[in-house]
Amino acid sequence: MSELERIRRRQDLEAYRALSWEGSFADYLRLLKEDPRPLRTSFQRVHDMILAQGVEEYTLFREKLLHYRFFDDPFEGGKDAIFGLDKPLMRLVATLKAAAHRLGPERRILLLHGPVGSAKSTIARLLKKGLEAYSRTEEGRLYTFYWKTEEGPLPCPMHEEPLHLLPKELREEFLAELRALHPAYPYPLEVEGDLCPVCRFQMREALARHGGDLAAVLEEEIVVKRLVLSEKDRVGIGTFQPKDEKNQDATELTGDINYRKVAIYGSDSDPRAFNFDGELNIANRGLVEFIEILKLDVAFLYDLLTASQEHKIKSKKFAQTDIDEIVLGHTNEPEYRKLQANEYMEALRDRTIKIDVPYILRVSDEVKIYQRDFAKVRGKHIAPHTLEMAATWAVLTRLEPPKRAGLTLMQKLKLYDGRLLPGWTEEAVRELMAETKREGLEGISPRYIQDKISNVLVTSEEPCINPFMVMNELEEGLKHHSLISDEKTKERYKALLQEVKAEYAEIVKNEVQRAIAADEEALNRLFHNYIDHVKAYVLGEKVKNPYTGAPEPPNERLMRSIEERIEIPESRKDDFRREIMNYIGALALEGRQFTYKDNDRLRRALELKLFEDQKDTIRLSALVSGVVDPETQAKIDVVKARLIRDYGYCEHCAGGVLEFAASLFARSER
Repeated sequence: MSELERIRRRQDLEAYRALSWEGSFADYLRLLKEDPRPLRTSFQRVHDMILAQGVEEYTLFREKLLHYRFFDDPFEGGKDAIFGLDKPLMRLVATLKAAAHRLGPERRILLLHGPVGSAKSTIARLLKKGLEAYSRTEEGRLYTFYWKTEEGPLPCPMHEEPLHLLPKELREEFLAELRALHPAYPYPLEVEGDLCPVCRFQMREALARHGGDLAAVLEEEIVVKRLVLSEKDRVGIGTFQPKDEKNQDATELTGDINYRKVAIYGSDSDPRAFNFDGELNIANRGLVEFIEILKLDVAFLYDLLTASQEHKIKSKKFAQTDIDEIVLGHTNEPEYRKLQANEYMEALRDRTIKIDVPYILRVSDEVKIYQRDFAKVRGKHIAPHTLEMAATWAVLTRLEPPKRAGLTLMQKLKLYDGRLLPGWTEEAVRELMAETKREGLEGISPRYIQDKISNVLVTSEEPCINPFMVMNELEEGLKHHSLISDEKTKERYKALLQEVKAEYAEIVKNEVQRAIAADEEALNRLFHNYIDHVKAYVLGEKVKNPYTGAPEPPNERLMRSIEERIEIPESRKDDFRREIMNYIGALALEGRQFTYKDNDRLRRALELKLFEDQKDTIRLSALVSGVVDPETQAKIDVVKARLIRDYGYCEHCAGGVLEFAASLFARSER
């Protein structure tokens, strides 16, 4: 098979033909009678586009939330997926829904507001990417038209809705017919606006040629075609970025005179001598993104007032032109504060819907960002908890100090992440969140973390990077952080890094303890022994001695040696033992047998007890001294193998974490 033949077989010619559809105006009217969705406004189309990917409902802290799968980026396999921002995205989608039903927000600028690196640009990029993909689907079809002229096809420069070709009276009659045919249509069936200057000119000329016969014009001079939105082709999607004021003017938004054509047509007010190719022109039927919108010169902002409120733009030398597009901007905190302080910008503030996009406040969500970027790094292993510790520090910097007595910032972080602490309910955590005002609008950006992890990956000669390497790089980078000039803030962030290091030390101790105690047979023996004695204690019975066979009272010393490992006081031991027995009874009713893995607290207690019994035989302290005999080394190798098998360590970092744990245990025994 030739290369060209292979290419030909891979082509989807049917899809190409569908996207290149052309037909008469009458064909288009018949098409609309079958399915009026091509008439949707830009807001309606974007709202449907988001819903088309599906919605998941879940509960967090007794609050029902929605997760829109659209923001998982199904278009590029999660490349621009957004994590942990379901609440802001719910507000965005609710605003789009209200706009889709023409309840007011369709006449506002949507302003994504938040700190640097909080995914504002990513949200805009996803919406543009989604529009491109949706316009290619059967569900997302939309159409425009071109004129048949002697010079060849003349497309509408604003790729506007073909029904604009009908006078308002005829258009309304047709829409009334559609409403009768589709009574369950979810949106108001309306088509606002009129022809652009170029098409108005062409219509006048065509009517003159046909003696005012509109039907003849539509039949002989108009071709309706499928419209595919594309940012790269500047069709239905625009992007505007502020530049140097001297090199930028308002014509970039609304088009400019084509002086070469002025020489042909003799007037700069002839629509044929004007390029209707500003960002607001080409974004008609879709979306225009304004990057750092509040950095724009005031002259540009005036154009946005009518573009949003009136759905019209004013090009030089021409009457106002109708548009249908979403105006989406994003900005950072300092620029927004300037807007609030500027009394001359009251009109813009009044036409803006602000949607806060804060930093992520859940470690489990923050980790997903770094896993996406670094999980598949070639040639380097990333030790367990490296990304988690970086994410923990980032989130700590974004949290407000808790006002509740006895609650530390680290505990607050764990509560937010869904790890309920004794005495805390989900309702109490919701109240804790409600007490804050600016949480998530300040702190360390994910970009800073990503940059520092990248630095370590590139500069380290070790085969594996660990949490300490990344945390040291994070601390070093604070000296030159461009956005943090306040020394007090830097010192606070450094202190938080020390808390993260202490947290990591606890995690390492727990994992090594569990690896040492990961002898299934020994754990099961200890578990069954404990349960036998608890059962006898609760029921007031005796236990048979396994060696002598004689009945004996329950071994209180054995039971307490396990319970004390998880800090169950003497006064609570009876409650804990009855709780275990009730759990066993409940499982028995379901026909299930209780194992030590069914109760996390009991499992942890058994592991710690077994660890205490075995740690002296393994003698981790030998790793610190550097003198390890063969027998001890064999036992250490077993523990190392468990760390590799069960916790994701490699040979290199497993050895390092054992040495670190050994030093921690040695320190605690002094």
